[in-house]
Amino acid sequence: MSWRTIPMKFPGTCIVCNKKIEVSEIALWAKGLGVKHQACAEVKQLKCLVCGGPAGCPDCEFADNCDLDKVSQMCICKKCSDTKDAFSLYQVAVIKKYPLLNLE
Repeated sequence: MSWRTIPMKFPGTCIVCNKKIEVSEIALWAKGLGVKHQACAEVKQLKCLVCGGPAGCPDCEFADNCDLDKVSQMCICKKCSDTKDAFSLYQVAVIKKYPLLNLE
């Protein structure tokens, strides 16, 4: 199912953020799914603190409960978390990025 860009002829409610979409506002629509704001359609994803790559937000086990605008930016991707010394790598990355957190 593909999303189509449409000007709203009637007011609606975004299926992502549950906020109103006003008449004449440009939105995305898919038959049987509903409408959403264009901004809500953008995939937000945090960067891995260790490698700098995508943290894997769409596949994260906490994705349903995560508000990417409010959570800590100190996520780690699956590849980095599966390494033998993941915790050490994470600690080094945190101290490098946030030197004030170094309690040594």
